[in-house]
Amino acid sequence: MGGLKTLLFLAGVIAVIMGLLWAGQGSGLAPYPATSPMINNSQWIYYGGLLVVAGLVVMWWSRRR
Repeated sequence: MGGLKTLLFLAGVIAVIMGLLWAGQGSGLAPYPATSPMINNSQWIYYGGLLVVAGLVVMWWSRRR
């Protein structure tokens, strides 16, 4: 079971990083790549925030069990 916990934790970390990137692009703080339709599009701030929260929950849950 140790391997599954580690895999879930890593999935949570990836989700947090991806969510931060989405929120950064949506807010215009991370305008890369320049052709991304996510740049300065506020809905991606919310999607990114939700993904960060989901990633944190998965990380917490993988360490709790």
